[in-house]
Order: sequence, then structure tokens, then C-alpha cells
Amino acid sequence: MAVVTPRVFVSHLSGIAVFDPNGDQVGRVRDLVAMLRVGGRPPRLLGLVVEVISRRRIFLPMTRVTGVESGQVITTGVVNMRRFEQRASETLVLGELLDRRVSIVETGEEVTVLDIGITQLPARRDWEIDKVFVRKGKGGTLRRRGETLTLEWSQVTGFSLEEHGQSAESLLATFEQLHPADLASVLHHLSPKRRAEVAAALDDDRLADVLEELPEDDQIEILGKLQDERAADVLEAMDPDDAADLLSELPEDEKERLLTLMKPSDAADVRRLMSYEERTAGGLMTTEPIVLGADATVADALARVRDPDLSPALAAQVYVCRPPDQTPTGKYLGVVHFQRLLRDPPFTLVGAIVESDLPPLPPDTPLPSVTSYLATYNMVAAPVVDESGSLLGAVTVDDVLDHLLPEDWRETDLHGAPGVDPGAHMAEGGDDRAEDRVNGHTGGAQGSSAAGAAGGGAHGR
Repeated sequence: MAVVTPRVFVSHLSGIAVFDPNGDQVGRVRDLVAMLRVGGRPPRLLGLVVEVISRRRIFLPMTRVTGVESGQVITTGVVNMRRFEQRASETLVLGELLDRRVSIVETGEEVTVLDIGITQLPARRDWEIDKVFVRKGKGGTLRRRGETLTLEWSQVTGFSLEEHGQSAESLLATFEQLHPADLASVLHHLSPKRRAEVAAALDDDRLADVLEELPEDDQIEILGKLQDERAADVLEAMDPDDAADLLSELPEDEKERLLTLMKPSDAADVRRLMSYEERTAGGLMTTEPIVLGADATVADALARVRDPDLSPALAAQVYVCRPPDQTPTGKYLGVVHFQRLLRDPPFTLVGAIVESDLPPLPPDTPLPSVTSYLATYNMVAAPVVDESGSLLGAVTVDDVLDHLLPEDWRETDLHGAPGVDPGAHMAEGGDDRAEDRVNGHTGGAQGSSAAGAAGGGAHGR
């Protein structure tokens, strides 16, 4: 049996009453808050602007809307009375999208937006904009003549961030709190010109983090548009293994030019990594694990583990070696796992609790053997040691996954994560709007009767 997807045109929502489950009126709908998304994808509806009895306007997340029926909105009854303040990344549907002049993609003809259709996604409380009701000709009031028609969001151009000339700085402010992987997904869907503008506006460390999450073609394109000195700085800020992978894709003369501009110590690490076959432990490893001497204490180890710049896989264990403590180190002695560090007193020497029973990986270990090693011993990282017993680096599970997934896995939306939107983390630590930017909501929506609210109405829909 086909699932009926509720759809409502926003003109039906303007001014309608909002009730709690007991039938008490909370307020009236004054607008809807949406987030425009790059790449022509339908905007996500975040929530409603509701004017409560005291005339204060508050934000009601769509996760707390359980029904839209017969000219009323039903909520869960839990309402945050904080005054609504629009964010730079948010668009008011009634206030900013209606009466806007846009163009039909197929013909290029300019039309006026009269109404916007929203629909509830199947099996979730998430809503998005999917329809645009427009009038051909000039003017946007119903008294003006002109053919009207309802179009899919994708059939209309003129709404997106790029098309409205948003500056790179403004775009960066919009996505300031995004995880590097999410920002990489956004950049991937921008035009090459805008992608270069945004990349140029990012600081070196942020751009390095984002480059590590982009497909190779995007990495090469962005790096090629940077000044050589800036490109070298960004490569230095990247993890050595990621920098080596990127440089290995460049022409020989360009690769050497950039390596020459890098700091000698950073360039040496990258050159060493490029000397190994790509799908081996040596080619996969990072040269910057946490390395400590046997006389370091548990307190020293925990201080190093707390470094926020470390990935969770690298922070999962420390590697105990004789001096020097930079890779390639002196003799490798073993590892101490993070959980063991939490169980021992801070003054305990790591040399007294080091685990040396697991064999390290030689640098020429092929990828299938590396994968089997991590799976067999339930590890998230593994030491790579040469014939002389020196620690060369560590292979982490995320680097292994990069090579096990299909080559184009980075080119899918948010790397193929189901139901996740690149704007999902933009309100972390903020108000209730954060709830409408993440998925996994419990409970099903109860707004099936909303389809009836959109069945008739004005504009001949």
C-alpha cells in the first residue's frame, strides 16, 4: 500500500492556531524557518515562528509538531519561550521567499513566487520544501493577470546561496560550526569559482582539515588555485599521510616545488611516506602518533591524549619507545591503551604498564593483512615498525576504511550517511533549533491528515 506523504502550502499555515495536546492554545503561526542548501537540494524546514499569547515570537521546532490538520497545528506541549532570533543561515519562508522573482530552469522565464509547498519526509518528523507555486509575468499579487503553475523546487532557480551572490565570508559564517567532513560535502557541491573563493577565505588549519575529506579531484583543483607558499603551508597543516597521498597525484615538477617550499622536517615525513607502496602499512600510516619514553608517567600520557587536534583513533593509545621520540624512533617497546591509563595512578611510569605481546606491523604489510590485524586484535590503530625495531608510525582504522570503500565514496552526499544533512551540526550547543538539524528522532509523525489541508485552497492547487 503506497505511503501518502503529507503536503501543505504555507499560505494555509499563516496565522493558524497552535495547540498543545490538551487543546489549550499556545499561539499562532507567523512564519516558517527553513535552511537553504547548496547543490539545488530542497531546503530543510527547521520549524515555525509562533506568536504566543504575550505577543512574544518564539521558535517551535518541527520535531515538536505532531499534527497539521484542519487549520491548526498540534504540538507536543513542550515549548521553549526564548524569543526567536533569526540566524544568518536561516530563511523565513513567508517573509523572504514569497513574492521573490525567480526563473524557470527549462525556459529561463522569470516568474513570481506566490506560495511554497512543504512536505513531510516518510517515516520521519523532518519536513522540506518541495513545491513552488508561481505566476508568470510581472508582479506578485493575485489581482495581476498571468498563468499560474506549480513547479518542483528543482525546476526553479534563484533561491540558492550561490545565485544570490553570497560572499565567501558570509558563506563561511553560515557553515562555521560544521564538521570538516560536512563542510567538505558543501564545498564539493559548489561551483569551482565559489569553491576557490571559500577555500581562499579559510585559514590554513581549517582548509587542511577540509581537504583531507574531499575527493582527490577537488583536492587537486583547490590546491592548484592557491599561491605556492600558501599551498605549502596547507600541506604542512595536513596529516602527513594525507599530504603524501595528495602530492602523489601531482605532476613531478609541481610536487617537488611544493616539497621544497615546505619545512624540511614536514617534507621529510611526506617524502618517507611516498617511498612506500600506497596499499601497505607504510603507505597508510601517519608519522605523528603519540610517542613517549619509558620514564614518562601516566599523567604525561593523559596530557598528550587530551590534545583536541588528535583523532580518536590516534588518541586511543600511546607508543612507548627509546629515544629519540620522533619517528623513526629508537627501539619500539610496546603500547599503552587509553583504558589502561585511566586505571593506573597518575605517577605510574608507562614503562611499567607497557603491553608488548602484540607483534607490530612491518611497513610492507599489505592492506588485507592490516585489516585482518585490526579486526583480530580489536584495535583502532596499529604500530608500524621497521627491521631495526624503530617505530615508523601508526596505521589507524580510518585510513584503512578510506582504502576499503569505493573510490567515489567521498562524492556522495555527506559521504553517503543516510538521512544526514550537511547543516546538521550548525546549532550545536544552541537553542532548540539544533533538534531540527539532526536525525534519529524518536516517534512517528502524526500529521497524516495534513494532506487534506492542502487538498484545496487558493491558486487552483
